[in-house]
Amino acid sequence: MCVVAKKVTEETESNGVGQNGEEAGDTAVNPAGVTAALKAAEADKAELLDQLKRSQAEFQNFRKRAEREKVEFAEYAGTETVRALLPLLDDFERSLKVECTDRVYAKGMELIYQRFYDSLKKLGLEPVVAVGQPFDPHVHHAVEMTETDEAPDHTVLDEYQRGYNFKGRLMRAAMVRVAVAPSTK
Repeated sequence: MCVVAKKVTEETESNGVGQNGEEAGDTAVNPAGVTAALKAAEADKAELLDQLKRSQAEFQNFRKRAEREKVEFAEYAGTETVRALLPLLDDFERSLKVECTDRVYAKGMELIYQRFYDSLKKLGLEPVVAVGQPFDPHVHHAVEMTETDEAPDHTVLDEYQRGYNFKGRLMRAAMVRVAVAPSTK
């Protein structure tokens, strides 16, 4: 029996009317009791609608959170893959700096390096610009300080290992040599 019917039944029974519509003594139905039961039913309905709306909102939030976590996991997996490939990229760069007498071999190495680098770039890898830039401890790792008048103070002179951003986040800081003003004694 639903809540409204139960309340109406209880009201009518308390007013002297039985379940089968038989009078227990008084022939008048109490309209205040029916109104109270109706108000109680409306309150129950409002409460149930509120619960339904909350449940739907919670489910939508759960769905959005699950989708966001899925994207973040895929991005994290990509980050770890690219991080594992960075030493290979470094080795390629170092090998290209070595003079080679066989031009065909050197050209082949350059092509392989370029394809490898382009593939990583498509995934979201971006090099950190270092040489000639002001030293920024957030993206540069100073491994050497050189006193010189040839460059402004705290300017990156040389790059020992390239730094990279991956999808807008710093993956590895650039290892650099930084200019400092000569000390005046």
